[in-house]
Amino acid sequence: MAMVPPANQTEPGLDAHAETARLFIALWPGSDLASALHAQCGICTTDPGARVVTPQRVHLTLHFLGAVPRQTLPALANALRVPFQAFELRFSHCEQWPHGLRVAVPDTAVPPLMRLHAALGQALQGLGLPVEERPFRPHLTLARRATAPLPTPEGPPLRWPVSGYVLVESQAARGGTYRVMQAYS
Repeated sequence: MAMVPPANQTEPGLDAHAETARLFIALWPGSDLASALHAQCGICTTDPGARVVTPQRVHLTLHFLGAVPRQTLPALANALRVPFQAFELRFSHCEQWPHGLRVAVPDTAVPPLMRLHAALGQALQGLGLPVEERPFRPHLTLARRATAPLPTPEGPPLRWPVSGYVLVESQAARGGTYRVMQAYS
């Protein structure tokens, strides 16, 4: 289950003409892994109030950049080319976070993941972009407003071989679609 970035869900449209782009850097699992995580974490239609994150939108955010001037995108895309070592994440359980967030959390925040997060943070700071001050808590949000009980973990951990990361634009004016700006491996 290699990383499969989301397909560009829109053609250049309204957001592409804006002066800024709302960006984040993420790891993106394939939809098969995301669907397996949904099953493992009890994401189902029997929780009517839950807002499920579709498998195609499930991702692990490394850094949220917010609104970035479009004229800086070439320099940003280049600066985010940091040393990368492929790694594997394993998921054997899920957690319920405040406000009904149902998340899958890696069993271990493996050193290559933490080095990638740190290297990207340094690259962002080198460009004068702010970096989140809170400690990094790697997770994949699977649902919001989930109230169903957490399932008992069963079976072996799900494995995610991570082979790259992506720079993504969140296009609010286009219904919240995502557009991959740059893929790195």
